[in-house]
Amino acid sequence: MTSASASDRVFIFDTTLRDGEQSPGATMTHEEKVEIAELLDDMGVDIIEAGFPIASEGDFNAVSEIARRSKTAVICGLARANFKDIDRAFEAVKHAAQPRIHTFIGTSELHRAIPNLSMDEMAERIHDTVTHARNLTDNVQWSPMDATRTEWDYLCRVIEIAIKAGASTINVPDTVGYTAPMESADLIKRLIETVPGADDVIFATHCHNDLGMATANALAAVAGGARQIECTINGLGERAGNTALEEVVMALKTRHDIMPYSTGVDTTKIMNISRRVAAVSGFAVQFNKAIVGKNAFAHESGIHQDGMLKNRENFEIMRPEDIGLAGTSLPLGKHSGRAALRDKLEHLGFEVGDNQLKDVFVRFKDLADRKKEVFDDDIIALVTDAGAIDASDHLELKFLRVICGTEAPQNADLVIRVGDEEKTVVATGDGPVDAAFNAVKQAFPHSARLQLYQVHAVTEGTDAQATVSVRMEEDGRIATAQSADTDTVVASVKAYINALNRLILRRGKAGGDRKEVSYRDAN
Repeated sequence: MTSASASDRVFIFDTTLRDGEQSPGATMTHEEKVEIAELLDDMGVDIIEAGFPIASEGDFNAVSEIARRSKTAVICGLARANFKDIDRAFEAVKHAAQPRIHTFIGTSELHRAIPNLSMDEMAERIHDTVTHARNLTDNVQWSPMDATRTEWDYLCRVIEIAIKAGASTINVPDTVGYTAPMESADLIKRLIETVPGADDVIFATHCHNDLGMATANALAAVAGGARQIECTINGLGERAGNTALEEVVMALKTRHDIMPYSTGVDTTKIMNISRRVAAVSGFAVQFNKAIVGKNAFAHESGIHQDGMLKNRENFEIMRPEDIGLAGTSLPLGKHSGRAALRDKLEHLGFEVGDNQLKDVFVRFKDLADRKKEVFDDDIIALVTDAGAIDASDHLELKFLRVICGTEAPQNADLVIRVGDEEKTVVATGDGPVDAAFNAVKQAFPHSARLQLYQVHAVTEGTDAQATVSVRMEEDGRIATAQSADTDTVVASVKAYINALNRLILRRGKAGGDRKEVSYRDAN
């Protein structure tokens, strides 16, 4: 085995933009593919398979643009085993500082039947196409598709042919996710020991997740001698997906004691690119997904939360900061205990004694039995003995009429209860929502700043109910609120008023009988 294949360096080959995009419904635009490629390059991925240039003019253009913009990563284009595909792939990647052609053909008995080629005819085609690719660039990768179901003697034969024809990387795909970790390790090990010339190339592994073993199979292949892992962000890919980049990289980093291999990936950028790929592909990450799922660093069990507060190594084997997260999450729910509740109260700025904590905890448990998750505003309501936070606390919408149309400005007539007094105001604005918000501010002057305003339709049709979410900030305190109504403007004003009520409660000085609340600096 050469120093390259015997070393502890594992090359990361990302195929999110090719195999990942083949997930039904995951097609990305030109701009999105270029953006993801730049993020991959920036995080230290070694090889980026940017696409399948022969597939479409759009794919060709995207691969070409990625090749021109690449900084340090090898840019690879996929090609079937024919000269036209290979020429098109090279035309797309040739402007990269490090171009690669990846050509493949199905070698199992099932896949040989597709082009109706005999073993000898396929062997000749492999020789000719790999040779053609090698005449264009010295960086050629060859894959026997469905390798794990290909007859052993024939697999060794065609790999030897590809190596002699000039392939510098031999990828061994488990195309249908059929193999198991022990088999994966043994296959790579036997190929390296058996095939002439194997010491002069890098062996790679490409595992699909049909049986849920893609990551395990990839790591097993590394143990068997593979030094390149083909993977995708979030495990995106055909059918059940591929080996997930974030999983193999963090597994190698976390279990370096038994897998003494390294990659060049900056793991602190994992979370950012995971979220971006999820956004542009339309494939949301499941909550319990390893490494990047919403719950991967979240603990609700009271026993776990107490253990985490004492020492997070009790229940976490890696740090959330290592993948770009700010920290661990301890969401409050019916399984949470006193330790987590006290910690949450301290972060919200409340100092409570043991007796007060006991009282709040009883009411918290009662609330948690009725809600899936208890939020900050719920906790504030409990500790201030408000019982609930709603629009009737200090501000309440009584009447709203908005006049809007093609002629500006728009007008809002508003009747609002402020404490014990009803106020009637008229205001104008740039649109009906702006006019209505201005009317609220005129009736109840405040310094809160609107940070977020979102509208979502709950159902379809012109009579759909709209859910409006707002987030407001005042003196470092942030409050969020929602409201739903078939009238979007009404829902907007109600959400706006609800957020103001939360801020009023937090600052504890709305006037009248409102209790002063003692806050510490939670930052």
